[in-house]
Amino acid sequence: MARIISSTDCVACGTCIGECPVGAISEGDVYHIDPNVCIDCGACESVCPSGAISADE
Repeated sequence: MARIISSTDCVACGTCIGECPVGAISEGDVYHIDPNVCIDCGACESVCPSGAISADE
């Protein structure tokens, strides 16, 4: 199951990008995780300072 970023909680700080081992996260006003690339490792979720990343259920 891929991870998603909450558009209301993401502060676009960039912390998650460096943690993604497969490059699934793209920058923008709100960051986005490509569900077709995400391997659901949770590395991005554990470093997100605003708690904006969670499992897509």
